[in-house]
Amino acid sequence: MIDSIGQTITWWEARALRSVNLEDIDSPDFVALDKEKQVIMIAEVKGYPSDFKEKKAKEYAILRLMDYLQAAKIIIPFAMLADQKNIWLFKWNGNNLSEPILYFKTADVLSHYHADFSKKQIFSLYLRTLIEGWLRDLAYHWKSETPPFIKEMAEIGLLQLLEEGTTEF
Repeated sequence: MIDSIGQTITWWEARALRSVNLEDIDSPDFVALDKEKQVIMIAEVKGYPSDFKEKKAKEYAILRLMDYLQAAKIIIPFAMLADQKNIWLFKWNGNNLSEPILYFKTADVLSHYHADFSKKQIFSLYLRTLIEGWLRDLAYHWKSETPPFIKEMAEIGLLQLLEEGTTEF
């Protein structure tokens, strides 16, 4: 993100500038950054015992994503919702959040990083950590040359943005 005098500031610094008190900042569970440290995706993650199987919970989470995207004052091209059962990816154009453009069974993605994933209750913090690990694997191939769903991530343009990037929470 570039401020008005041309200096680069982080997502969190920009959020802090809009808030008098850091405890008042409502933020996504994590953000994905490209290699220039620009925010390219925001994510909401719910582990055990919460999830998005209830329609209202998912609708509320999507509204929160839209609030974050609108508050950012820059176009963040992607958003993610994830729970222990599903991962949904959305596209943001600055005005509208798309219907999910990609959908994965969470176990199909994360069993690559935690072999017993589908046999255990995964709490939010660990679920977030596993998802961030997958995104970093896509960015750096730290675990494998072909991380789960690399082709699908490339087809929507997210893989290219993730390359050499990172995540922050």
